[in-house]
Amino acid sequence: MQKKESEQLQDYLRDKFKSDVIRIIERPKKDDSMEVYVGDEFMGVIFKDVDEGEVSYSFNMAILDIDL
Repeated sequence: MQKKESEQLQDYLRDKFKSDVIRIIERPKKDDSMEVYVGDEFMGVIFKDVDEGEVSYSFNMAILDIDL
């Protein structure tokens, strides 16, 4: 994923969740996904999918039972 995409995704998530502490970080050695942080806490991964010219993004977040 390119820097422009990460900036657009970050702006979208910040607006959607009304939070300026959301950050999108590039993953080393991966170009199909980026990491999502809220402050310093890792929240999940956004994956990019391109199918027949259509682009979509999916956010994957695991919630551990010990965190509940």
